[in-house]
Amino acid sequence: MEDSTLDLRVSGTSEAINMVECGAVEVSEEIMLRALKLAHESIQPVLDLQKQIQAEIGKPKSEYISKSSDHELVARVAEQVRAETRQILVDTADRDARSAALDALAERVVAEYEARNATAADSAEKVSLGDVKEGLEKALKEEVRRRILDDGVRPDGRDVRTIRPLSAEVGLIPRVHGSGLFKRGQTQVLTIATLGTPRDSQELDDLGAEDSKRYLHHYNFPPYSTGEARPLRGTSRREKGHGALGETALRPMIPPEDEFPYTIRLVSEVMSSNGSTSMASVCGSTLALMDAGVPIKRPVAGIAMGLIKEGDQVAVLTDIQGMEDHLGDMDFKVAGTVNGITALQMDIKISGVSEEVMTRALGQAREARLQILDLIKATIPEPRADLSDYAPRMTVIKIDPEKIGMVIGPGGKMVRSIQESTGVKIDIQEDGTVFVAGADGPSAAAAVEKILGLTEDAEIGRIYTGKVTRIEAYGAFVEFLPGKEGMVHISQLADYRVNSVEDEVALGDEIMVMVTDVNDGKVRLSRQAVLEGWTAEEARSHDRPSGGRSGGDRRGGGRGGDRRGGGGGRDRR
Repeated sequence: MEDSTLDLRVSGTSEAINMVECGAVEVSEEIMLRALKLAHESIQPVLDLQKQIQAEIGKPKSEYISKSSDHELVARVAEQVRAETRQILVDTADRDARSAALDALAERVVAEYEARNATAADSAEKVSLGDVKEGLEKALKEEVRRRILDDGVRPDGRDVRTIRPLSAEVGLIPRVHGSGLFKRGQTQVLTIATLGTPRDSQELDDLGAEDSKRYLHHYNFPPYSTGEARPLRGTSRREKGHGALGETALRPMIPPEDEFPYTIRLVSEVMSSNGSTSMASVCGSTLALMDAGVPIKRPVAGIAMGLIKEGDQVAVLTDIQGMEDHLGDMDFKVAGTVNGITALQMDIKISGVSEEVMTRALGQAREARLQILDLIKATIPEPRADLSDYAPRMTVIKIDPEKIGMVIGPGGKMVRSIQESTGVKIDIQEDGTVFVAGADGPSAAAAVEKILGLTEDAEIGRIYTGKVTRIEAYGAFVEFLPGKEGMVHISQLADYRVNSVEDEVALGDEIMVMVTDVNDGKVRLSRQAVLEGWTAEEARSHDRPSGGRSGGDRRGGGRGGDRRGGGGGRDRR
C-alpha cells in the first residue's frame, strides 16, 4: 500500500454500493469509477458465500418490535400543515428565518393538540405529541424533496448544481504561523497552522507500520457553531472522523520531511455550521498551509454532494446544506486538486447508489471543486516564500552516525550545553540526520557550527581560530574545534624567537593556527605557519619539537614583532 495511489474501501449489497471510504493521490474521476465498479464486482463472491451460509445454517430472524406510531394521526397532521409548510419554504430562503417560521408552526400545532388532550374525557382520546411532531417532520421532508425533484428548487432557492456564496481570507491571526478562513454560505471554518520540530511529531502506539506522524489535522465542532449552548465533553467520534478525512485529503500534498523538516499541525475550528464543515475544513487547511509558507504541491478543495431519490426521479445536489443532509438520501464528500481526487467518503440512507448516480455525483463534484480552487488561488496564488517571524527556523545537517555520541556527550551533557547556549532545539536521528530549530537564523547557525565542530576531523593544512586552554614550558595547547585540542610548540608560536610561552600567549587568548600533523589522535599546530604564509609541508620542515627554541625570522624578541594574522578575530577558513 505504500506505493499505491489508491486506498479504497467499499461495502454494498448485490445491487449497489452503500458505503465508500477512500484516500488517493490525485486519482481521476474515470479511474475512481472503474475502481468502484471493480470493488462492487469483487464483493459479490463474499455476498454469495453469506447467502450460502444463511441457507445452510441460518436461523429465523428475530422479530423487531419498533415504536408504534399512530400512522393515521401522523398522516392527518402532515396534511394539516402541508400547505403552510410549502408556503414557508417558498417565502423564506434564509435558514434562520425559515427555521423560526417552522418552529412557530410546530409550536402552534403542538399547543393545539396539548389543549385537546387537556379536555379529553379519558386517556383513550388523548394523542401522542411525539406522533404530532412526526407528522410535522413528514410534511417538511415530503415538501422539501418534492420541490427539488419537481421544480428543481432547493430550500435556499438554488438549483441542484449551484454552490453557495464563497469567500476566503488568510493571515487573520498574525501571531500564529498560518491561518485561513473559508466561508461557504453559513458554513465557516477557521484553520490554524502550527509548525514544530521533529520532536513535536505524534508518537503512534498501535499495530501500524509507522511509529510517528508529522502531519496532523484536528477538527473541532463547538456547540456555538449551531447556535447551541451546552458543555464541552471532549472530542466526539464525529469530530475524530471529520479530522481524519481532512487529514487524508491533504496528506498527498504535504512535502516530504527531507524537503520540509517540520512537524505540521492543523486545527480547524468550525465557527458556523450549515452543512459540509468537513469539506470546508479541507479548504481552510489549504489556505492555512499556504499562509504558513508550507510548500504544498497543489491546493486542495472539498465539496459535499447530496441525493434525492423517489422511484425513478433522481436529483444529485452540489454543496448540500444541513436541511438537505438531514432530509436527503446521501452525503457524498469529495476532495482533491485540479489533477484528481485525494479523498472520498460516502454514507447513504437508501439501499444503494447506482453507477449512473456515482458518475453524475463525481462529475458535479469536480465542477464545484475547480470553482473553489479558483477562489483559493485568487486569495493566495502560492505558498508564501518566507515562514512567519514566529515560526522556528529549521536547519538539517548530516553527521557520521558513529559520531552521534560525541554530539550527545556523557548523559546528554554536550547536546544540552549547545541548546542552552544557543537557545535552539536539537533532534538527532539514528541515521545521523540532525534537525536544529532556532527562533532565528543566527542561533541555529551557531548551533550547527558547534555540532559540525564536534564531529569534524582535523584537516592538515587548514587554518583554525582556537582558544589557548593550557600553557606548558614547551608550548601552548589550543582548542581549535569544540572538544579538540592540539599543541603549538614554542618554536611555532611566532615568526621570531620566543623565550617563554607566557611572553607570547595567555590562557583564553584566541589565536589562528594551522594543523600541520595528526598522529594517533595527537594534533600538532603552528601559529608561525599562519604568520609566514607557509604550507603544511613547509611548516613541518620548520617544526623542531625536540630541537632548539628558535622560530623563523628573528625580527626582535618579546611580543613586539610582526604579527600578520596572529589575532583571533577572523573566522576559520
